[in-house]
Amino acid sequence: MTDAVQFGPHLTSAGVRFRLWAPAARRVDLVLDRDHAMQATSAGWYEVMIAGAGAGTLYKFRIDGELEVPDPASHFQPQDVFGPSEVIDHHAYRWQAPDWRGRPWQDTAILELHVGAFTADGSFRAAIDKLDHVVDTGLTAIELMPLADFAGRRNWGYDGVLLYAPDSSYGRPDDLKALIDAAHLRGLMVFLDVVYNHFGPEGNFLGRYAPSFFTSAHTPWGNAIDYRVPQVRAFAIENALHWLRHYRFDGLRLDAVHAIVTPGEPSLLHELSVAVGRFAAQSGRQIHLVLENDNNAAGLLDPQTDPPQGRYRAQWNDDYHHAWHVLLTGESQGYYCDYVANPLDQLARTLGSGFGYQGEASPHRDGRPRGEPSGHLSPLAFVNFLQNHDQIGNRPPGDRLVAQADPSAVAAALAVTLLAPMPPLLFMGEEWSSARPFPFFCDFQGELAMAVRCGRRREFAQAYAKFGDAIPDPLAEGTFLAAVLNWEARDRPPGRERLKLIGELLAVRAREISPRLAGARFGSARRDGSVLMVDWTLGDENKLALAANLSNTSAVAAKELPTGRALWNGAPPRQLPPWSVYWSIGAS
Repeated sequence: MTDAVQFGPHLTSAGVRFRLWAPAARRVDLVLDRDHAMQATSAGWYEVMIAGAGAGTLYKFRIDGELEVPDPASHFQPQDVFGPSEVIDHHAYRWQAPDWRGRPWQDTAILELHVGAFTADGSFRAAIDKLDHVVDTGLTAIELMPLADFAGRRNWGYDGVLLYAPDSSYGRPDDLKALIDAAHLRGLMVFLDVVYNHFGPEGNFLGRYAPSFFTSAHTPWGNAIDYRVPQVRAFAIENALHWLRHYRFDGLRLDAVHAIVTPGEPSLLHELSVAVGRFAAQSGRQIHLVLENDNNAAGLLDPQTDPPQGRYRAQWNDDYHHAWHVLLTGESQGYYCDYVANPLDQLARTLGSGFGYQGEASPHRDGRPRGEPSGHLSPLAFVNFLQNHDQIGNRPPGDRLVAQADPSAVAAALAVTLLAPMPPLLFMGEEWSSARPFPFFCDFQGELAMAVRCGRRREFAQAYAKFGDAIPDPLAEGTFLAAVLNWEARDRPPGRERLKLIGELLAVRAREISPRLAGARFGSARRDGSVLMVDWTLGDENKLALAANLSNTSAVAAKELPTGRALWNGAPPRQLPPWSVYWSIGAS
């Protein structure tokens, strides 16, 4: 693939060149104040140059004289997915932090957030007002759930259909740039969740004029995208570069790449990483790519090579979450069945060598093997978390861990997560123990709305039968409003106490651990009853050690306790109190 941009409007001093890849169309017209016939060029492309057009021009395409559609690479949709696309001048924004080049991956501590539910106003501009809170907490990055334009006023973001356009419900493109700019001024990285495994179900017209975008295969959310087709592959890679170039995101998290059914050869993931690495080198910026991948493919990960050479910095580690969730709640439905037999052993394995499943048979997957050996990788290759949007929202009521587990047990889990050498992630409000739910919500209409409503209930009917009819209606506005954070709770007990704990833990991480993570290696992990003992060798050859009693009863500690300088809770006693966590650092 070349570096030349193929998709979307091209703004020049003379006007705007409009292009559309429509291989199944017999004729394409550009719709402005009147129709302009577009010239068929090669390989299914249509284009036309409109002199005098500029930023703010609203346009559509008419296919075969019968169907008006937005630009699939529209940069903004001021009237939602069925309205006209708008030409955006990305050079007009004046960056306040033009010299920002990013931060090294080992500095990473992430707050994941949904722009619409992060504040009462639910906008890019309103989020700026909360950035000082993120910095004061000790976090170094925010990660935005998907922004690609979706149908309706509210959505988790994974139903995007116009992948280049930030959804207008949150503000205009310059408002998003202002948020990222303000974050950079405060030293915060900003990551974006992107979806390349499917398009949303409403507002996607590609099947009409470019059916070769799709295969006959399916994902759980819609038709699979065919990345064997060069133009389709270019669409995704250009999209990644679009967010990084025009909005200056510091990295991308690629959603559910295991559901990219036809990745092509070489794999889309490889070529996208190479293209981003080339752009990072040319721009002098530190850019980080992260995966969500149920396949636990260790071969895709390399957190320390720059540029990434076709690989990815890290993967969200679901195994780490699942082991903790079973240990803290005792739940066993759905994918948790893989962790019920030995959650502490699984937790030890994730802390000691990365993935919990590294090729073993997965009962939840009908006994199929899952994963690859990962202990040779750096701990930096695994993003660890106790909650995220999925793990909260995949529960029928969208209830958080605070509603399911003992607070002292959750505090112990946080003390492990935030000081382990893996990059930690919190979900918005978790830093003050928010009890606000985060159920799935959307704003579809008609038959699609009913299908989503019924499908949601079918999905939970067996695994979560205990909830019965107490499942929020994903289409109801009240379901969304219930998810909006209540920031006043941050300043009241128990929010104030939890925020203090998180701040203290992240301060230790920033002072003692993050500066030593480049070159860190896995060490050993062992369990003696409820006592977990883990150590890692850091980049400066110091040993980071953990001793924790992860149970409700006092426990006799293992024979060989850490002997280095105490980082958290002092030196561990011979009898560890319930849910107690001790960290130390010393010479290997």
